[in-house]
Amino acid sequence: MTKTNLITGFLGSGKTTSILHLLANKDPAEKWAVLVNEFGEVGIDGALLADSGAMIKEIPGGCMCCVNGLPMQVGLNTLLRQGKPDRLLIEPTGLGHPKQILDLLTSPVYEPWIDLRATLCVLDPRQLLDEKAVQNDNFRDQLASADIIIANKEDRATQESREALKIWWQHVGGERQLQYATQGNIDIALLDLPRLNTVELPASAEHNHSHRDQKGLAALSLPAHQRWRRNLNSGQGHQACGWIFDADTCFDTIGLLEWARLAPVDRVKGVMRTPDGLVRINRQGEDYFIETQGVAPPDSRIELISAVNTDWNALQASLLKLRLTSDN
Repeated sequence: MTKTNLITGFLGSGKTTSILHLLANKDPAEKWAVLVNEFGEVGIDGALLADSGAMIKEIPGGCMCCVNGLPMQVGLNTLLRQGKPDRLLIEPTGLGHPKQILDLLTSPVYEPWIDLRATLCVLDPRQLLDEKAVQNDNFRDQLASADIIIANKEDRATQESREALKIWWQHVGGERQLQYATQGNIDIALLDLPRLNTVELPASAEHNHSHRDQKGLAALSLPAHQRWRRNLNSGQGHQACGWIFDADTCFDTIGLLEWARLAPVDRVKGVMRTPDGLVRINRQGEDYFIETQGVAPPDSRIELISAVNTDWNALQASLLKLRLTSDN
């Protein structure tokens, strides 16, 4: 049986960073796998996790929790039966609802395969001050379903967010654990704690979005001779736009970073090729993190998510102007 953990958390809470930390600190003798889902369709998290040493399976296009759509089951079966990992981490999109995922993982068909351990929910406590997040069914139920709450981004906490977390925990904490973390630095021992929270979750009213392409995996790569492509997705009160560029396309570093900083959206995440090598971009609201490495990725991909209508064509036009290698 594969030890399995569900790691949830709303947009920008730090799930992927937390998973990278866990993978960096795992027992080298163990084989780990990650099943990752993103709201958008260009596979940013898969690119971020690519060098982690784990087996990665991506489900793009919004919804791991639509188990009747089959991508969740296909990805899960592939990792369990072909990869045979010692541990599996499952990262749903920040806009995902945990009910159907947990229902699937605890179903009789997976009983011989999965040893479901503690569910972790990564929380940026400042989100408790955001009325739109607090009123979101998925946000509330991600927290309600967790055995362990990880209050992440402790270095960004304010007096108001700490007080909001204290009040929230007094009302709903119960016997669960509350752990604090900075930059996703999670104690790996938490993964072996048992799954105890069996709260019955309702289906999410927020869970309405398009299913134009259940074959969404095609969006993860470019066809031969295509220099770039754009993918759109929408639902649950948000819209996403992502771009993939081929390995011959390079971007002006300073211009790209300014474009990502100033884009009028809630979320920016990317792995891009520049003259300085790889640039990782991660922006949630005004929180902006960048990292450069000398080795460039095999392609460039960047995703923007917004809760309001956004002029993607204008953003695309300004992004295309930042290419140092021109194409049509």
